[in-house]
Amino acid sequence: MTDRLSVDRRSILVGGAGLLTVAGCASAGGAPIKDSLARLGVSSPSFRHLFRRSNPRAVDPIDEARRLVDAAARVVVLTGAGISTESGIPDFRGPRGVWTKNPAAEKQSTIQNYLAEPEVRKAAWRSRLDSPAWSAAPNAGHRALVALERRGKLHALVTQNIDELHQRAGQSPALVVEVHGSMRRVMCWQCGRRAPMDEALARVRAGEDDPHCRDCGGILKSDTISFGQSLVPEVIDRALNAAAEADLLLAVGTTLQVQPVASMVPIAARAGAAIVIVNDQPTAMDALAEVVVREPIGGVLSAICGAATH
Repeated sequence: MTDRLSVDRRSILVGGAGLLTVAGCASAGGAPIKDSLARLGVSSPSFRHLFRRSNPRAVDPIDEARRLVDAAARVVVLTGAGISTESGIPDFRGPRGVWTKNPAAEKQSTIQNYLAEPEVRKAAWRSRLDSPAWSAAPNAGHRALVALERRGKLHALVTQNIDELHQRAGQSPALVVEVHGSMRRVMCWQCGRRAPMDEALARVRAGEDDPHCRDCGGILKSDTISFGQSLVPEVIDRALNAAAEADLLLAVGTTLQVQPVASMVPIAARAGAAIVIVNDQPTAMDALAEVVVREPIGGVLSAICGAATH
């Protein structure tokens, strides 16, 4: 299983380099992502018929999603920015997203610009000070996933978010896979030292506009994955292996455009898992899902993940 998964993963990473990329534009060797999905064989996974009803169009999607969760034993959840917007944290590319409203802010999340341009770093530190994430609280969607864990069904929770709201809601840290890191830590680009972000922010409040590492003088940044920065292979391996072990994959609040994490969906589908997608706009993987739900996330997840009714 491990060897096969490794081959499958390389077939859908852009250049196999482990960089953040956009699905639907290109995959390995520049081929369209749909070609990669075809190579994965996701169009007819061997066990997905076990989850399907004879006439799925006649079934309410929320009821059907709840039925799939009730029937599953190993649910793997993938969350994106959409689950945190109800906590007051804006997403990046949505209609009211950070980069939609201020395209120049994307430079702050691009490693080449961040390392080369002091003014970009200074703007990033000002932005960190004012981030709504510091005062944000977990919402009903986060709490619903905690309830899923308490039912003994949650195998892993893979998140693209950096706000740690899952852990603050009560999710077991051992089950949470943070593929893009955490904004609540700071790291030195040169020596790798990590510390609580509060330490660096206190220095900014005291007047340092571009604080550097006190150990080696290196550039400090949030302990998150920027565009152009390599992902941590062990973390990605853990996420993709979890997808291969799922009997249901629940994707929440993500458009499933950023690779390699989006490849969790075809990997799970090929392994026979049912796919449920909850998002307020279409995603790149809707065609692979048994159920697609277009409703506000908090209330929907509470209905989908709550205790089974008999």
